[in-house]
Amino acid sequence: MPSSVESPAPARPLAPGPVPWIAMYHSVGDCSDDPYRVTVTPDRLERQLRWLRRRGLRGVSVAELLGARARGSGRDLVGLTFDDGYADFLDNALTVLARWECTATLFVLPGRLGGTNGWDPLGPRKPLLTADGIRRAAAAGVEIGSHGLTHVDLTRADDALLRAETAGSRAALEELTGTPVTGFCYPYGAVDRRAVAAVREAGYDYACAIDPGGLSGPHVLPRVYVGQHDTAVRLFLKHRLHRLRRRPVAGLR
Repeated sequence: MPSSVESPAPARPLAPGPVPWIAMYHSVGDCSDDPYRVTVTPDRLERQLRWLRRRGLRGVSVAELLGARARGSGRDLVGLTFDDGYADFLDNALTVLARWECTATLFVLPGRLGGTNGWDPLGPRKPLLTADGIRRAAAAGVEIGSHGLTHVDLTRADDALLRAETAGSRAALEELTGTPVTGFCYPYGAVDRRAVAAVREAGYDYACAIDPGGLSGPHVLPRVYVGQHDTAVRLFLKHRLHRLRRRPVAGLR
């Protein structure tokens, strides 16, 4: 006899949501010798955060930004990310972030603790955070994410190296910090479907790229480069153009 209770209709997948605005920083310090343009001075960072706050925006970690978006809010939030885990983050960025009531995500390399940016053939050698430095950043409210173990191009890695750089780096950071690590960042911004699959299988909730091309979703979030020359006018244009140039992101509200 047929049941009088109708089965519920299958849930419709969420329509892609507007792309979040996520700023990409690296080092904060002296930029007099900076061939890759990865450094902003503390004064420039101060002015950029002041620009955000005066427009009713607040910089937060990517995890906080995505959490707010999942609840249908967070339109006044901007993701702040710092790649590579430079030691100058503790000395030069934390105080500025706190002064403007901002937080951030710091993508670090547990395979290069206390090392330098050896992947950059030009420019000065910049020291990277030690294990204690990463724990200090986490204790200050900074989200710790993985940038892989050693900063390699995942699109050129074999299967074993790909697992080590994704799952291995996550395990190492969780042991180091004692907290879950849910975010990943692709070194060099290099990403393909195979790298995305490895990051997803490693258990990350999201991953940041730069320009993911035809890929979309929470594991290939596009970001906006912010550098020393980004004054108020340039930031305004980047903020306005970001959503116009980027497609909505599948899986985000």
